[in-house]
Amino acid sequence: MPSRPPELLPPGTAATPIACLTLEEWPAARDALSRAQGAYCTAVDFTPKAGRIVLLPGEDGTLARVLYGLGEPGEDRLVAGKLPGLLPPGTYRFETRDGFDAAEAALAWLLGGYRFARYRTASPSPGLVAPEGVDAAEIVRIAVAVAMGRDLVNTPANDLGPAEIEAAARALAERHGAAVAVTLGEDLARDFPLVHAVGAASPRAPRLIDLTWGPADAPRVTLVGKGVAFDTGGLDIKPSSGMLLMKKDMGGAAAALAAADMVMGAGLRLRLRLLIPAVENAVAGNAFRPGDVLASRAGLSVEIGNTDAEGRLILADALCLADAEEPDLIVDFATLTGAARVALGPDLPAFFTEDEDLAGAVMQAGARAIDPVWRMPLHKPYAKLLDSKVADINNVSGGPFAGAITAALFLRRFAPKTRRHVHLDLYGWNPTTRPGRPEGGEVQGARLVYRLLKDRYGA
Repeated sequence: MPSRPPELLPPGTAATPIACLTLEEWPAARDALSRAQGAYCTAVDFTPKAGRIVLLPGEDGTLARVLYGLGEPGEDRLVAGKLPGLLPPGTYRFETRDGFDAAEAALAWLLGGYRFARYRTASPSPGLVAPEGVDAAEIVRIAVAVAMGRDLVNTPANDLGPAEIEAAARALAERHGAAVAVTLGEDLARDFPLVHAVGAASPRAPRLIDLTWGPADAPRVTLVGKGVAFDTGGLDIKPSSGMLLMKKDMGGAAAALAAADMVMGAGLRLRLRLLIPAVENAVAGNAFRPGDVLASRAGLSVEIGNTDAEGRLILADALCLADAEEPDLIVDFATLTGAARVALGPDLPAFFTEDEDLAGAVMQAGARAIDPVWRMPLHKPYAKLLDSKVADINNVSGGPFAGAITAALFLRRFAPKTRRHVHLDLYGWNPTTRPGRPEGGEVQGARLVYRLLKDRYGA
């Protein structure tokens, strides 16, 4: 069963108040408590450090009020996302005050309340009343899109292959009135030879999913998501430890779908195109091999230095298709390189772009959306590391250095006409639970890209 859709209850619903307090605000807030409540806070040693909570009883013994710690101002803007896991079942509302971002707190609550419930029943969770004066529909729309993407990443590969990724795109298209075209079989082998080659060894057919939405005369924006439903590494097979999380190798596709859901739900004034090359990188007698030279949609020949660098291959064909339209903007999402994780860790996706103004806008959008990224350089001299003696380009650099950069440079070869191109190299997974970010699948970059597009194109 799908996870319960996030929701906010109507304003005015009877609810227990939650006072969210910073350390700076605590002395005044403590003085305003009743003598009994102040004594209780002292007895339990409560201070509003980030994530600390105290439940204050009323005179009749029922829960009267909640005090919750925000820590230092701005310490963790999603800290309210811890509340659904701390509170007993019931209905709650945030007390509003100057300086408290109720919309941000409500979004954090919904993001933190997510539970993957496909295979087991989730425990009842507390409900939140929509704060007065916020755009509740926008908050819920974002949270629903994130939950959808997280569900996809969390679903194991036995229940989510290329066909199921296609089904998710079709369900999204039906909900928003978008069109979907899918290329399979001989047509895929002819038009998207790299996608076909990577997915050929799996009994689950590879495909190119192409969703379009919005007015034809609006600015064109294309999102591309890496949809590797499971990655064995191919014939350059991964060790078992390296395969444990490879159900998340379609995290780029999930993030692109989530971003598209937000964009279409908000009715942004743009012509959206979403491209997902969906494959399973399996092992069989017809698997592509190290040393093979493969054709690409762009006409470039690609020598295979490593079959575990399959994500950039399928993205190359999709980016070539995207680039042919010369859209105003291309954004690709991909769980692409371990090198980016070594450099920046699991929480901070790397992004690459040649456009300085766009780079600044991406950083600002990430900060506003609480969906941070960090820019990495497209250092062009490193492109020579991808030289091949038998083909136009190798799919790997063959050395230990600059793996994320050379992967980004490889992708740029297949979208040369579109200068405004953002490549996001993400992890797609929360290794531990933090406020608003439960352990498991994560659609990194989705909220950022929605914020970026909303800022650029409006509704």
